[in-house]
Amino acid sequence: MPDDEFAAFTPETDAAIARARRHSLGDLLHRTARRYPGKLAVVAGDRRVTFAEFDAAVNRCAHALAEKGLGKGERLALLSHNSWQFAVLTFATARLGVVLVPVNFMLGPAEIAFILGHSGSTAMVTEDALAGTAQQALEIAGVDAPVRGWISLAGTPAAEGWTDVDTWIDGPAGDHEGDPGAPDVVVGDDDPLRLMYTSGTESRPKGVMLASRSLIAQYVSCIVDGGMERDDVEIHSLPMYHCAQMDCFFSVDVYLGATSIILPGPDPATLLATIEREKATKLFCPPTVWISLLRHPAFDTTDLSSLCKGYYGAAAMPVEVLQELSRRLPDVAFWNFYGQTEMSPLATILRPDEQLPHAGSAGRASLNVETRVVDEAGVPVPAGEIGEIVHRSPHAALGYFRDEEKTAASFAGGWFHSGDLGILTEEGHLSVVDRKKDMIKTGGENVASREVEEAIYLLDGVAEVAVFGISHPHWIEAVTAVVVPREGVTLTVEAVQAHTRERLAGYKRPKYVVFADALPKNPSGKILKRELRTEHADLAASSTGAR
Repeated sequence: MPDDEFAAFTPETDAAIARARRHSLGDLLHRTARRYPGKLAVVAGDRRVTFAEFDAAVNRCAHALAEKGLGKGERLALLSHNSWQFAVLTFATARLGVVLVPVNFMLGPAEIAFILGHSGSTAMVTEDALAGTAQQALEIAGVDAPVRGWISLAGTPAAEGWTDVDTWIDGPAGDHEGDPGAPDVVVGDDDPLRLMYTSGTESRPKGVMLASRSLIAQYVSCIVDGGMERDDVEIHSLPMYHCAQMDCFFSVDVYLGATSIILPGPDPATLLATIEREKATKLFCPPTVWISLLRHPAFDTTDLSSLCKGYYGAAAMPVEVLQELSRRLPDVAFWNFYGQTEMSPLATILRPDEQLPHAGSAGRASLNVETRVVDEAGVPVPAGEIGEIVHRSPHAALGYFRDEEKTAASFAGGWFHSGDLGILTEEGHLSVVDRKKDMIKTGGENVASREVEEAIYLLDGVAEVAVFGISHPHWIEAVTAVVVPREGVTLTVEAVQAHTRERLAGYKRPKYVVFADALPKNPSGKILKRELRTEHADLAASSTGAR
């Protein structure tokens, strides 16, 4: 049959079919609300809402944003800790086709300004405690942002020029004015809905474009391989600006009809108390937070009997910690999620029955993912040999916003190139052995070594610097800098730390600063960071702070 016979419908019929087949991020909550209208959806502070109430709040917020002139394809930057408002805005923007730009709340004004300018955001929402940073960022970026929303988590009234987001969600009178229904906007499977900024290894972050098809395919992989169900009661304490908490867990719970408990952060005492009070069944934490829970004095006296599913990721789990978790939480099944933002973010999963036999492994490719380890030419290497980890999957992002060159390089050969080095076994178990691009993962956050190096290079008297991660009992990896002073110049640890405090977010600053006469290099002049990692591997054990 000729191809043109498959395109024989009128534009009106094609549009009607597109509406009937729609399956975007904004549709998921509505469908869950139709299935389970009275089921508890979200607990956030004193607020407890059903799925029907959540759905209506999203519709009110979406209409309020539309009335302010926001339309499909425009960008809204969101700077906030976890909150009810964050959850509503995630789905309200999706229903309008507005692209949400979640911003890391640990960044400084200059770093946020770059994201605002690069993303072309015409709207910004900030938490009251971060409003000063947001205002500075807008001024540095020279961004007007005519739509400005204020989330009053600390009870501070909205500043001049900002509007309380609760008036968008609850209506101007705060009386929850019913459900106006979803805005009449058709959002396609591959229409961008999220711009997630990731540092990668460059000094400037990249905007990863995610669409409904990528996200929903990833949700299905999480559900099937992650043992997720509608009866789950899950705590969300890690930042929702990060796609791990937002898209491996929170949005999946919304899709399934599970109950979500939103906390502003992963305070161990609050986490333990919340598990007991809410009878939580499910919890995701990076290794650093699991360690903090194990070490908390209330761990053994808190009723954790409801907890049956535990998840970790963002960094490798030390084997001894995994063994301790298995011993002290014997009824909890654990999963390891490995991936990155460009995979929405899941790529591979280590399942409960594989935890101890394959401790340290990132697991096998998840349901909708094909994973390979390849050489520089893109040819798969034999099992047991090191190569670059690449993936082929509908999870994969649409590319990098306004960056054709990096997008082409990352998708060369029709595979997404992760930049990580790994080894695959014959059975398909993946071990991540190095970071090809010198990414440091500290406390579950990505830090680009080059960004830190470039900041330190701005300090007068620095001849050379190398930044890398070393093993740390709490942070898993600690940012470490080896600095070579210029001849005749005396530098101090305090000077380097003061300099980085002015230029970098706290988690990016070196926890250890070491001075050296020279850096090890190969014949072509490349700094041998592997040698530096080995030489300074015991820093955390031999020192209580930077030296």
